[in-house]
Amino acid sequence: MDVIEVNHLTKDYGSGRGVFDVSFKVHEGEVFGFLGPNGAGKSTTIRHLMGFSHPDKGQTKILNKNTFTNYNEILNKVGYIPGEIALPQGLTGYEFIKMMQDLYHIHNDEMLKKMLDLFELKDNVLKGDTKHMSLGVKRKLAIVTAFMSDPEVLILDEPTSGLDPIMQQRFIDFIMEEKKRGKTILLSSHIFSEVDATCDRIAIIKDGKIVSEFISNDLKHSSLKQYKLVFKNKDEYKKFIKSYNNQIINILAKEDSKNKLLISCEDKNINEVISYLSEFEIKEFNNIKETLEDYFMHFYKEDKEFGGNF
Repeated sequence: MDVIEVNHLTKDYGSGRGVFDVSFKVHEGEVFGFLGPNGAGKSTTIRHLMGFSHPDKGQTKILNKNTFTNYNEILNKVGYIPGEIALPQGLTGYEFIKMMQDLYHIHNDEMLKKMLDLFELKDNVLKGDTKHMSLGVKRKLAIVTAFMSDPEVLILDEPTSGLDPIMQQRFIDFIMEEKKRGKTILLSSHIFSEVDATCDRIAIIKDGKIVSEFISNDLKHSSLKQYKLVFKNKDEYKKFIKSYNNQIINILAKEDSKNKLLISCEDKNINEVISYLSEFEIKEFNNIKETLEDYFMHFYKEDKEFGGNF
């Protein structure tokens, strides 16, 4: 079952800003990563999913209901953490929690206590005015209110921004627990470790368009391997460049001044590659494991002739 749907969503703010024909689906019980830098279109997409904005074209659905026209019907089934935390002033932390409970019409005291304990929001902090709270405390309060009703769907926009490393890890561990409980989660982030640790599938957005969507494990266990090659001297380097077998070897990047290459080949061809490389004098031949960040940067590096990065 597809719990979250974004179908050909377009919102054009002009000057290349917005989202353009964005489509993806999040299956029941899945953690879906929405990865991109600030300004790429992540928050715009999420605002439409939450029913806050009407699209120019396309539609967004949660639990098979259009989110813009059925916002009130899905509100108490969705936990939401906004990218920018703006808490109302003049309320204590406790009063803000009470306000959100009344809004959702759900008072789950057991889950609330669990969340307050997990993220270490103490009584003295919650009695204070929200306007005097630090960014980290505000973020923890947003996390608590998103999860305190134990919703079946979570929409999380940069959820750990402003948290210290210990709390970031605690959040990741908690997300993994919620995943085991069958929650459906959309996690929008620019933190690679967070996405890599939690997500089943990942979409990368650039300039308001989806440029890649893939299963997380496919990247981790890809049969296409990368290697760093450093030749003994300039002559050997040039000889390879002129004659390399591009049927089994692909040059991804090069640094001429250091006689250095980044190459890739299919795992099944590695013996053939090694046999071919034995014809050259090579100083270094090392496997480079491609990370999520490496893959992401393929879409953001304009110049493949870069030095010192591999």
